[in-house]
Amino acid sequence: MTHESEKLFLSALRTTLPVFFGYIPLGMAFGFLLAGAGYHWIYALVMSIFVYTGAGQFIAVALLAAGAQLMEFVTVTLLINLRHSFYGLSLLDKFSGVGKVKPYLIFALTDETYALLTTARVPEGASKARFYFYISALDHLYWIAGSVLGAVLGSMLRLNLEGLTFVLAALFVVLTIEQYYASRTRFPFIAAIGAGVISLMLFSPENILLLSIVIGTLILMVHEKVTKREHADLTDAGIYPKEEK
Repeated sequence: MTHESEKLFLSALRTTLPVFFGYIPLGMAFGFLLAGAGYHWIYALVMSIFVYTGAGQFIAVALLAAGAQLMEFVTVTLLINLRHSFYGLSLLDKFSGVGKVKPYLIFALTDETYALLTTARVPEGASKARFYFYISALDHLYWIAGSVLGAVLGSMLRLNLEGLTFVLAALFVVLTIEQYYASRTRFPFIAAIGAGVISLMLFSPENILLLSIVIGTLILMVHEKVTKREHADLTDAGIYPKEEK
């Protein structure tokens, strides 16, 4: 590893520290649950490498224990991870020109990694593709390490896991605060709060996450359209200079 690559890796490492402190205990909780269901720790390793979906893996343990069929796994996993399609749309520009690492960046896109990729600034003169790859790979490694460690310990110990999964909610709060201070505009946060309140009032808790994302996306789309129209009107009025073609 060259000196520049080492500096870039250390920068990515610092950026991912909040995820490290969330993924290790949360991954361990998943490992504990998997071991408690009677599965060898190797399953935690394989799932965390090739499946890598935190909420999906937790639910998979319950489905495995209940003897669910393949179609049930497919349906539940699709519904849980459907929100990632919205993430992907907002990352089209960021992932342009990243080359061979693009498939892995898409695969490794979790909620927490998305939060980091949308707020972290690529160091000046550094490779965007390599920086994004380091962030995604480090987050993936943290999850693998936590889940395997939890599965190994869970096969040897009997622990009370009550309240441990709250780590995920705490991690979301920390990342949201960081995004708030890093963002130039506050409207997306207002839209998110509004979408959450509307969903709480109108829908059941089982559907609240996906519907909140849909409502928030629609609010942002309408806001963007209105903003562009106002900008066009001000440009026609001579208040804003016309863009050169």
